[in-house]
Amino acid sequence: MTAPSPVMTERAVPVISPGPLVPVTDFGPVDRLQGWAMTAVIAALATVTRFINLQSPTDAGTPIFDEKHYAPQAWQVWNNHFVEDNPGFGLVVHPPVGKQLIAIGEGIFGYNGLGWRFTGALLGVVLVAVVARIVRRISRSTLVGGIAGVLLCADAVTFVTARTALLDGFLTFFIVMAFGALIVDRDQVRERMHNALLDGRIAETPWGPRLGVRWWRFGAGVLLGLACATKWSGLYFIIFFGAMSLAFDIAARRAYRVPRPWLGTVRRDVGPTLYVMLLIPFGVYLASYAPWFASETAVDRYEVGQTIGERQWYQPPDAIRSLWHFTSKAFDFHSGLTNAAGNHHPWESKPWTWPMSLRPVLYAIDQDNVPGCGAQSCVKAVMLVGTPAMWWLAVPVLFYMAWRAFVRRDWRYAVVLVGYLAGWLPWFADIDRQMYFFYASTMGPFLVMAIALICGDILYKPGQNAERRTLGMLVVCCYLALVITNFAWLFPVLTGLPISHATWNMEIWLPSWR
Repeated sequence: MTAPSPVMTERAVPVISPGPLVPVTDFGPVDRLQGWAMTAVIAALATVTRFINLQSPTDAGTPIFDEKHYAPQAWQVWNNHFVEDNPGFGLVVHPPVGKQLIAIGEGIFGYNGLGWRFTGALLGVVLVAVVARIVRRISRSTLVGGIAGVLLCADAVTFVTARTALLDGFLTFFIVMAFGALIVDRDQVRERMHNALLDGRIAETPWGPRLGVRWWRFGAGVLLGLACATKWSGLYFIIFFGAMSLAFDIAARRAYRVPRPWLGTVRRDVGPTLYVMLLIPFGVYLASYAPWFASETAVDRYEVGQTIGERQWYQPPDAIRSLWHFTSKAFDFHSGLTNAAGNHHPWESKPWTWPMSLRPVLYAIDQDNVPGCGAQSCVKAVMLVGTPAMWWLAVPVLFYMAWRAFVRRDWRYAVVLVGYLAGWLPWFADIDRQMYFFYASTMGPFLVMAIALICGDILYKPGQNAERRTLGMLVVCCYLALVITNFAWLFPVLTGLPISHATWNMEIWLPSWR
């Protein structure tokens, strides 16, 4: 018997590719009917929770906490062609979009609790549905998306924020919407890259193919502009989300084996990203002041020639100079709100307390001659506080997200971590500033997304047998039940329902909550 030739031996050894030549054609969930059914159920649940007894409580018919600034300003906006021209209504120190949105509800229902809270509650419902859709897309699981929707319904921070006429609810809405648009853009880019691969256009140039008009990313730029036109802290998300979008482009070009993926991103994607993430938001921000530009009586509209000098040939138009003056006054107000300058508030907090909701904000409390609970006097309170079953897990969840993002290279956790950190880290840059826990409202949806993804990992861990899958389902169901029970227990102090003093004391779980 003759021995096999060396050529035959080499041919018998299989050739193993170091990786897939073509990435998996996964551009989003495909169970559309089930996905929309889940979204409808979650939206219905959010509607019930956000709108029940929305008009209460009030401070003897007037707004509570910082609603006292925005509700009157919005009422003036509604009755004055969407322009604020009377600083006596409150401190005009924020851009106009949030107040304009509050004004719409007041225009429909009048100057009352329902009126000044309606738009925020409506967008709060949409926010819950959008988060469910985002997590469904990220996880490729309608069940996990539904879990995220249930968790967000029971998130006390998002709940109270949606039911009060403050600006942070609108800011959170625009930011999460922009985040969702960028996630859809990521999938669409990969689909276009896949089609280019099938058409043989990937290696036509070292930089890879052009990706065409990206309308979802354009929409994200518009939404981020609206966020900045609500509160200036939207700028933080422009920086973080812009970097995230570029990272998506680099990853897509590498996955589809573009010869020079980094250089291709610089050549093909950096310019359009700067356009979408800088020029578009700036244009939207300026457009939000259109009524201000058109007004004859708006605050600081005609400052040229009064508090600022006449225009020189190298300076922008008078209207822009007046807007800059108006903006600089607002900036000076905010920059002066420091502890060093003697500005202190009993409910202020610093950002290191926010992840676990260690120092909430008491929006309203009434404990004098309050009927309704059988006691001599009940307590009615509204407190912005995180549901402990979720917020007290923030630190381990953060470490787990970081591990999955940087060690396991899991893009799902990486993008959620970007959103969470964008709402948290920038506040450490000026610790002396007076701050409140409601600044952490933008962190809530991203914490919920992370917890929902962890629940998905428990449910769909690879290699599980039937017994382990059943155990995982039991663990997730028990956790959801714990969150819902925790939220239900806190419900009276989130909505101003009358409770006894004994119950009020049981609602205060930490000394720092007082």
